[in-house]
Amino acid sequence: MAEQAGTIRIPITVETGPASNSARTPADSVSVPTTVPEPGKTEPESVEESDILPAQLPTATPVPAPQYSVTEDKVRTGDTLSEIFERNRAGLANIYAVLANNDYKAVLRNLYPDQKLVFKKHSNGELHSFEYWPDLLTKHEFIFDDDIRYQMVEREPNVNRRSAHAVINSSLFLAGRDAGISENMTMDLAAIFGWDIDFILDIRQGDEFKVIWDEYEIDDTIIDTKIIAAQFTNDGDTFNAISFTDSDGRSSFYTPEGLSMRKAFIRTPVEFARISSPFNPNRRHPVLNTIRAHKGTDYAAPTGTPIKASGDGRVVFRGVKGGYGNTIIIQHGHNIRTLYAHMNGFARGIGNNDRVRQGQIIGYVGATGMVTGPHLHYEFLVNGVHRNPQTVDLPEAEPIANKYRADFQRLASPLLAQLNDLNLFASND
Repeated sequence: MAEQAGTIRIPITVETGPASNSARTPADSVSVPTTVPEPGKTEPESVEESDILPAQLPTATPVPAPQYSVTEDKVRTGDTLSEIFERNRAGLANIYAVLANNDYKAVLRNLYPDQKLVFKKHSNGELHSFEYWPDLLTKHEFIFDDDIRYQMVEREPNVNRRSAHAVINSSLFLAGRDAGISENMTMDLAAIFGWDIDFILDIRQGDEFKVIWDEYEIDDTIIDTKIIAAQFTNDGDTFNAISFTDSDGRSSFYTPEGLSMRKAFIRTPVEFARISSPFNPNRRHPVLNTIRAHKGTDYAAPTGTPIKASGDGRVVFRGVKGGYGNTIIIQHGHNIRTLYAHMNGFARGIGNNDRVRQGQIIGYVGATGMVTGPHLHYEFLVNGVHRNPQTVDLPEAEPIANKYRADFQRLASPLLAQLNDLNLFASND
């Protein structure tokens, strides 16, 4: 019997991109002549697809990447968003469209000088995207397409552990500088031990301190430091402090026994000021020239020096109070009050009946009222009776919670060992 000729059609597909993210697109069918064998006859050798593909596959045309021009700018003092966009020829309509969205508007509400701005434009000059960097770690990006798309990108810094040991020969700040510690970290150190040590009166030559801290770095810039553990020896007494963060993200410093380093009150509401007049019930008044009890402590400091609330409480008076000048009085619990007088001005947002936190700035040193020069007059009253702010026993804060004690001990033991092993001026990663 004669063979019957026929045709088999083989569909061929062509990949137009990487297999992981491209679809397969059907191409023209290719006709392959063959024969249909008679019953009992052997099927002829098939035609391989590979014999056909080289002559049939189309050549993919690469898509050129979009070209953009990029301009960087910084927020200037007094800038508005419209001025920024106009200066960068980014189209006022674009920023108005952004500000029409309340969520976007909130992101751009608080711009500060020197914050970075980036404008990316198409080749025709139209705006593609606008980036706002409030800091080195956070980017807010607005992409202008058919609609505005927004995304926030957060970068992770590198964390390096450091340590140092210093002996005080002349001043706390000079000792810190010689050990490679920044002024800000020295102030943090003083804040940690500020409930036990008066850094105005108590510092002695030969005192020493050791510090372990984490250094946060990005783009070769140190953006933050965080003290992990510290030891301070003052006049022969040694104090240790270990930082611990609980499951709610609250961090505080504790003694190795788990007692809080934090007292209910800080000893000194003005950092590194000079005591110009101590608590004295028999002092001669410098203006009135009469014997008149000095019921508080005066801290001489330059006008504008920040004044901090010495403890958590509620503002019961804010205003002018006779010879005290600008004054704030804070009620702490039911039996303690503190008074801050002669202020140059009050901190923004502090008013009568407002709650304040320990360490919160409430005002600034000045010379209002009956004074001879700028200083803070600070009073501490217990059950209505004036007490010496420098010697009054300060109530303790809460110790570490029992449920965290085991975790704290596991953290504290190696850090204490490292503190004790630190050599003078040693610094390591």
